Amino acid sequence: MSELSILSEKLDSLIALIARAVPAEPKAPDFDNAEAFVWNPDPGELLPVARVNRVDLALLCSIARVRDLLMDNTRRFAKGLPANNALLWGARGMGKSSLVKAAQAAVNAELGNTDLKLIEIHREDIDSLPALMKLIDGSGKRFIIFCDDLSFDHDDTSYKSLKAVLEGGIEGRPENVIFYATSNRRHLLPRDMMENERSTAINPSEAVEEKVSLSDRFGLWLGFHKCSQDDYLEMVNGYAAHYKLGVEAEALRAQALEWATTRGSRSGRVAFQFIQDLAGQLGRTLD
Repeated sequence: MSELSILSEKLDSLIALIARAVPAEPKAPDFDNAEAFVWNPDPGELLPVARVNRVDLALLCSIARVRDLLMDNTRRFAKGLPANNALLWGARGMGKSSLVKAAQAAVNAELGNTDLKLIEIHREDIDSLPALMKLIDGSGKRFIIFCDDLSFDHDDTSYKSLKAVLEGGIEGRPENVIFYATSNRRHLLPRDMMENERSTAINPSEAVEEKVSLSDRFGLWLGFHKCSQDDYLEMVNGYAAHYKLGVEAEALRAQALEWATTRGSRSGRVAFQFIQDLAGQLGRTLD
């Protein structure tokens, strides 16, 4: 074999190795095929969701004020008007993530199209946000990037990446992208983490401000608080009526209160779990 042939084979092998080592440029999916997608940072693709797990907006009882605020913000964004990133924070099980998913569907129904897309990004993939935004920028659609249960723990510095992406980067956020997040923490960081910064930093106020400034990137703060017994029963009654369970009012009330007592809490999630159990006992499906 000639030296030229040997060199050619080696070059071919080298090119093949480089091709395997360098990932292919991510390609955007056909956004008309689905209303919602899940971001998979490796290999950098958006996976369509055939059926979104959500409830109807009308079933989200006792959160009328925050519902209307988020709907108005989402509606304006879908129409190409100025809108804010939104942080939905507060008590567990009170419909934060359900409201985000329901608002997207409701706005699409109002506008008579499916141009407003929902993209879920997992909290551990926040560092890959720039790649995601590059993929969807200029696509002709509008996107809500949604992160459920967003929070940051000790020694976690990925919140700095999120800060830059939301508002602080030189490129800024694409005009067709808005970021919605839910969290049990108003400032996304543990209270003891901020208190530790306050006690150990050379300039305590600056250290705390640097971390708290992440939540300031969200122009719209929507608080969800623990529900009263009346709120809980309103949720139960709303679900029971929607699914036509046909249970007498007093019996429904007594069973719902007993369910909440055994769980030790009242919330929208507990109300729906009760309805699921009741429907199962009645041999009914929740369609």
